[in-house]
Amino acid sequence: MADGASAGDTPVPLVLLWQVGHNEASPEGLRLLGKAHLSEGEQMDITRGVILIHSAPAALCPHLEWAVSAATGSVIRFDWTPQPAEPRTMRAEHLWSGDVGSGAAIASALAGCQRARFEVTEDATRTTEGQRWAYTPRLGVFSAATGPTGDIMVHENRLKRAITAEALGGKPLAEALQELLGTRWDDELEVFRHACEGTPVRWLHAVG
Repeated sequence: MADGASAGDTPVPLVLLWQVGHNEASPEGLRLLGKAHLSEGEQMDITRGVILIHSAPAALCPHLEWAVSAATGSVIRFDWTPQPAEPRTMRAEHLWSGDVGSGAAIASALAGCQRARFEVTEDATRTTEGQRWAYTPRLGVFSAATGPTGDIMVHENRLKRAITAEALGGKPLAEALQELLGTRWDDELEVFRHACEGTPVRWLHAVG
């Protein structure tokens, strides 16, 4: 498992959930979660992100929905469409908003199903960095901090360790940088991304 696997993270429930159609808000119901123990005046940070399930066997689709539902505490249904890059597989894309840490909970839940390729993102807030998780059955989980435009941000100490390792006869710097940037994950997932350009997206809201 590479560069900060999230499979052991504690699921963080979403707060106020409803599903809406593409480009049109149409709440189906509201459910308040996760705020019972907030002190007076305390407010949770809210963020947003994307769930990209690039490919999953059709039989696995209900299990992925159950996994995300368990992580969020609300019933989730994805709009599945065929994945043209791989026969007999499906794909889905959701935009979400919710408490900081929800992305880690979603990624951990999806990774537990083991046979899907997916990415999950969580945008930065005024107090937290953005995050990206990617998973393939062959490579396992990759996670990294991201900047405002979605670019992967590599912290200074990690760069220093990579430079020092090369100087001591360890892994070449170019190879270490590719690992820090998740290049192998991007290479494997790129064909699935391009195959799905222009497909519809659904919103998954959790508003504090």
